[in-house]
Amino acid sequence: MASHGLTYEGCNFFRQRLVLSTLSGKRVKIRSIRSKEDEPGLRGKFCGVAVGTVLFYQPGLLYGGSVEHDCSPQRSIGYYLEALLMLAPFMKNPLKATLRGVTNDPTDPTVDLLKLTALPLMKKFGIDGEGFEIKVVKRGMAPGGGGEVVFTCPVKRTLKPVQLTETGKIKRIRGMAYSVRVSPQMANRIVDSTRAVLNQFIPDIYIYTDHMKGANSGKSPGFGLTLVAETLDGFFLSAEMSSTPQGQGDPMLPEELGRNCAKMLLEEVHRGGCVDSANQSLALLLMTLGQQDVSKVLLGPLSPYTIEFLRHIRDFFQIMFKIEVQKPLEDERKGGDKVLMTCVGIGYSNLSKTLK
Repeated sequence: MASHGLTYEGCNFFRQRLVLSTLSGKRVKIRSIRSKEDEPGLRGKFCGVAVGTVLFYQPGLLYGGSVEHDCSPQRSIGYYLEALLMLAPFMKNPLKATLRGVTNDPTDPTVDLLKLTALPLMKKFGIDGEGFEIKVVKRGMAPGGGGEVVFTCPVKRTLKPVQLTETGKIKRIRGMAYSVRVSPQMANRIVDSTRAVLNQFIPDIYIYTDHMKGANSGKSPGFGLTLVAETLDGFFLSAEMSSTPQGQGDPMLPEELGRNCAKMLLEEVHRGGCVDSANQSLALLLMTLGQQDVSKVLLGPLSPYTIEFLRHIRDFFQIMFKIEVQKPLEDERKGGDKVLMTCVGIGYSNLSKTLK
């Protein structure tokens, strides 16, 4: 798999490049990393990479096993977990990763969201088995963090191709309102205001409340909500909001957060597709790595992040997707325009697993 490698400019899409470099075995060089800033270069954000404005990355083997990492409080654990979800099935040994830091912030996907949406998606590609879970041991809101999450994942030799082309109607909505270091009433107020919006559309709604206390409640106060709409065909569309981190702007009322998050879920349902916006690139990667057969997945409009991811997949794996826009008819009540993504997998095989 050795090659002359790929070269990029700037720090954008840093995780995409490192993840795809690792899986493809292609070296990568990234120049001009934050070169215009007062403090140029990497600040050990991702994996303790030395500070500098140029990065050379030579991928190695993924050993897996038990790992622990204190994540930078500038990004939430979800930022790290998104990359780990892409790598974990292809380790030599089953992974048990203990990640400490911020579990919920307004910027990155929260661990709750990934647990409720990314894991069911991965199961459709055959990534499943005992010990495939994300467990929130301690919750830690931004900016202080203090949370702890354990992610365990079995190893897979190959992935199966998928045909995820019909979303189906929404059959139920589930959610979780969480609060730490504030009154437990906050979570109940979120639930009431969320239901006031969503009850107009569907009766089957259940929103759990999660109020962690003491040592399990992290270092900063806050609250938030993760919502998931499940379709008849077993697909999950999600939305979430976290309260404004302490000392970082105007505080948000729980009623306002609940209402806004409910509206965001309705927008996500309108965008639709078999995979929600947050997990588009994960689905496209798993399609790319599947056995040498056709995979099809129906998505809502592609996010800018996803479009860049498609370019990177082309760079690292020479895979091009067929992209067909589908415009639902007025009377179909199927929401906005959809995009049917089709590709033939590269037949990726987990080489780490076979090496003794």
